[in-house]
Amino acid sequence: MLVAAAVCPCPPLLVPRIAAGAAAELEALRAACADALSVLAASRPDRLLVLGPVTGTGAVRHAGGASGGFHGFGVPLSVRLARAGQAEPPRAADDGAALPASLAVGAWLVEKAAWAAAPVSGLAVGEESGTEACLALGESLRVPDERLAVLALGDGSTTRTVKAPGYLDERAAPWDSAVAKALADADTEALAGLDPVTARALGCAGRAPWQVLAGAARGADLTGSLLYEEAPYGVGYFVAAWS
Repeated sequence: MLVAAAVCPCPPLLVPRIAAGAAAELEALRAACADALSVLAASRPDRLLVLGPVTGTGAVRHAGGASGGFHGFGVPLSVRLARAGQAEPPRAADDGAALPASLAVGAWLVEKAAWAAAPVSGLAVGEESGTEACLALGESLRVPDERLAVLALGDGSTTRTVKAPGYLDERAAPWDSAVAKALADADTEALAGLDPVTARALGCAGRAPWQVLAGAARGADLTGSLLYEEAPYGVGYFVAAWS
């Protein structure tokens, strides 16, 4: 069963070596992510699943020890889904691919938190996956007698300002506000109701992972807390903790 969840954004700029001189601008976001990870550790899980978006449809599982990095951003930094001292031997993802960028950021957050609570695995879900498929995938994660914690990664709209990556869309701010409220309330039905077409138009990569989380959390009776809600660079970023 799902015992806790943390929701964090996954811009590579979270990694200070990538942000370089602008690293301080996201320090509050990094601190909020660390606080959310501490909630996961406190839940005493049997397993941590790092869940993030990837281009396309479907889902790819990444076993403990799967590696990735940020060489594509000009930074020779590698990460892997592992917990110090008890990780599985390093190996490739189940499809033979390295971790996608979202899971690489998640792995970096886990490493930064000095995670030592439970084994770690990953799940990349296609941004184009339909709502019902996402909810069903989330429901399939529930294993009786297993205490599961989830780190769900995903950004909000990329259209909050004229300088945003997707330019300005007047629907973006209300969309992000609705997402923030759903995350704050651990409202699985509100997350399940997010429209994939609107999400795509607003450049919201987090919709699919959030709906997988909603499927996993149905019936778990978790309560939520919103730790961060801002739109630096015109992109909606949220941090929430469910326990």
